[in-house]
Amino acid sequence: MKARFQRFHIQARAVLVLFLGLSSLSATRAADAPELAARQGLAAAIVAEESAQPDLVARLASTPDPVLKDLLEAWQRGGIYIFTAPDGAKTAFTLKEGKAIRIDTGEPLTDASGAALTFQESALTPVDTSSKLRRAIRATTDLFALADPSPDTRKGAILKLGMKQSLTSLPILEARMAVETDPSVKDAITQAIAMTQLASPDSATKIAALKQLKKTTSVPSKAMVTAIANNPGTPADVKAAATSTLVAIDNHLFWVDFFGTIFRGVSLGSVLLVVALGLAITFGLMGVINMAHGEIMVVGGYATYLTQCVFSNGVSLAPFGLTLRIPGFGFDPASGMYQSYFLFALPVAFFSAAAVGLLLERSVIQFLYRRPLESLLATWGVSLVLQQIFRLVFGPANAPVYSPAWLLGSFSVGDVIMNYNRVFVIGFAIVIVIGTSLLLAKTPLGLLIRAVMQDRNMASCMGVRTEKINMLTFAFGCGLAGLAGAFLSQIGNIGPSTGQTYIVDSFMVVVVGGVGNLIGTVISALGIGTTDQILQTLLRNPVIGKVLVLVAIILFLQWKPSGLFATKGRGLEN
Repeated sequence: MKARFQRFHIQARAVLVLFLGLSSLSATRAADAPELAARQGLAAAIVAEESAQPDLVARLASTPDPVLKDLLEAWQRGGIYIFTAPDGAKTAFTLKEGKAIRIDTGEPLTDASGAALTFQESALTPVDTSSKLRRAIRATTDLFALADPSPDTRKGAILKLGMKQSLTSLPILEARMAVETDPSVKDAITQAIAMTQLASPDSATKIAALKQLKKTTSVPSKAMVTAIANNPGTPADVKAAATSTLVAIDNHLFWVDFFGTIFRGVSLGSVLLVVALGLAITFGLMGVINMAHGEIMVVGGYATYLTQCVFSNGVSLAPFGLTLRIPGFGFDPASGMYQSYFLFALPVAFFSAAAVGLLLERSVIQFLYRRPLESLLATWGVSLVLQQIFRLVFGPANAPVYSPAWLLGSFSVGDVIMNYNRVFVIGFAIVIVIGTSLLLAKTPLGLLIRAVMQDRNMASCMGVRTEKINMLTFAFGCGLAGLAGAFLSQIGNIGPSTGQTYIVDSFMVVVVGGVGNLIGTVISALGIGTTDQILQTLLRNPVIGKVLVLVAIILFLQWKPSGLFATKGRGLEN
């Protein structure tokens, strides 16, 4: 009994292995069959008569195999050839490392003896393409994008097809709709079908398409709907539907512009906040008017540039006529290590700027406490010196700082486009504000800073080393400026004069928010940034918008000279 059971077990395992093997072989053949059919279709088009080639190429759109795109592009570039056998049979082939590869099978082209044929590219005559054939190839490769793995690529190809308004594209779009699973791509197909149906001679079809476009508030279709609404020959019912759709699209665009302006204003306010936060420490808490704050911010930007160079192939500098070579790690720009250089640049920028600030405090600022006019003039002179040093070391041109791949690109929320770097600066500003608030409110250093700010003499009598606190506070404020420079290098240029662009706005943010108040600085930065963007959008003139913001700030300070949130500090006492 036991022996019979073992034989049955062995036979069952053999049957299972055979079944799995046949299933695998069947799956392999199923995977190769579409490519083979696509190759044979293209090979037939290549050797066909010139007049028949465009139609044969257009038929390839029904078999969008990935191999076809490369072969069609090779045909356009002149990389396809024809081999004529002694019996007159023609075989299309391409070259791969000198070897002839058949188009119809993907296998090497052989002679009668079975030996692989090789050719010199210069000795071959490529298959010619006419302008009509090239248009057919471009149209076919565009259709291949409908089956691209990337949803964004598919959406772009679908909307491009819809903009052509060719009724022959409707079956292709409807077929794609049947297999599409991505909701955003399905919405794009719906819009593309409706835009294509606008070209229909039937009024009922046009009205149904216009209602669909109104429902989806399709922005790409606005020009088409406008043309229908303004055409004197449009039937009254179609014109009414077009006008209604146009109103819906315009309302949608209004809200898209509104929220887009708010987003840009918040992102601009976040930039001002990051730049002004360090100034809120040095000027707001310590009462030091540091006109070199912008140049210290630039130190952070150049530190980011040097970090990028170290992660690449290094950089050669020429400070004061000397040649200085900084070697690099030589990471591939596409590698993960190179793409992460910005994360390493952040602490480098902070400590570089903090070190410069520490040197500035020890060499100049410590002798000018309680002397605001002298500190203003002295730091202004320091800013001029630093600008010249930047020119001597890095040159007068802007430093080329490239954003890592994960900060490039954008995404959209309800047609409002949001750039990754702008979103990053908003999150970056939130993290810095929270970190600074925790430092001042929850740490022993923050307690000492607040004690010195409120009453320097009393803090000194209690044993607080006020000079050391001043030194650390100033260095911390300069470190924050360095972080601002690191971020600015990702959204703008870093050059010797970059600091002058932001120093005035930074002082405005600190003064309007209330000297020494971080919450006021946050509200002031976001308010000024948002107001500036709204005025620029409404007036269509950045200069007039900027002037109106400055006038509004002057009037506001006439009303509230201490800013939004007045804070009693050492600087005010003096």
